[in-house]
Amino acid sequence: MFKRIYLLAVFTIITGTAALAQQTIDIHFNAMGFMDNREYKPFVLRSRTYNGVRTALDVGWNLDSLNHFIVGANGIHEFGAKPYFLKVDPIAYYSFTGKSWLFNAGAFPREGLLDDYPRAILNDTLRYYRPNIQGLLARVHNDHFVETGWIDWVSRQTNTDREQFLFGFSGRYKPSVTGMFYVSHNFMLEHDAGAIIAVPNDNIQDNGAGQIRLGLDFGHKTFLDSLSIEAGGMMSFERTRGVDGFQKPAGFVANVYFGYHRFALFDEFYKGQGHHIMYGDAFYEKKTYNRMDIIWTPFLYNRIKGQFILSFHQTPGFKTSNQEAFRVTVDLGRRTLIRLKD
Repeated sequence: MFKRIYLLAVFTIITGTAALAQQTIDIHFNAMGFMDNREYKPFVLRSRTYNGVRTALDVGWNLDSLNHFIVGANGIHEFGAKPYFLKVDPIAYYSFTGKSWLFNAGAFPREGLLDDYPRAILNDTLRYYRPNIQGLLARVHNDHFVETGWIDWVSRQTNTDREQFLFGFSGRYKPSVTGMFYVSHNFMLEHDAGAIIAVPNDNIQDNGAGQIRLGLDFGHKTFLDSLSIEAGGMMSFERTRGVDGFQKPAGFVANVYFGYHRFALFDEFYKGQGHHIMYGDAFYEKKTYNRMDIIWTPFLYNRIKGQFILSFHQTPGFKTSNQEAFRVTVDLGRRTLIRLKD
């Protein structure tokens, strides 16, 4: 079924596009180095250091300003590991980039597409170890709202491998272009089915979560460079089919962000029932949780960005946990290699 959707969507977009402009072939390179040390007192097994570098290179064939085919690879090397590349993920997808629409089909980078998801739903290690979405993504936007829907295939069903995929949607609505008020939402659900060869008592499982938040974006209306405040509700969903119905713990979420020159502070708070979200941050298993990030960007030059983040995690019954991360990103943008005649 999904194969038919892929083919129908690509065919419809291409055949509905105006006459081709001059075609081009371009190249794109980006990289991210990271060192992320985590000292989590409530989760000793998760207290470890992630460090390494990701490099991605792809080539794009642009039929016109709307239709693009991109192929390449994204590899990760963890410092001290052998072989050199721990894993190489292929990049291969079709992209339609219209004035109000974005549509991707294939294996494409998640960076810049799902960044609005809170860590409670999609944790930040996905940026290191799962750089691509493998499936479909569609986004529609205008001056007042943006909405994104996606499906990401995690595991293909075989005799021994499970069938697993994620799907979700997220968006933001701002009634007034010049106003401060907005509403945002995020939702994700994982479908986890068994392998072709059935295992006794191995049931289909569904696991996910959603948030709805009201926000105020003060922009440059204060002495700060940026200031935003959000508050709302969170609910997770978990069930084992044939065993129980959906378990739906809920709670209150709030966060505040402010930035001034090269310094920023982000604080997020949760109060409610504990959650078990497979791809979410484990700290939300706690009924009360607060995280404060102190962010310093020591160098920001052209297409290079280096950032230190010092994080403090507070949960009842434990001393404050700490986390220190440094990331440097390089993105050279898309560079035209060849211009083809019509």
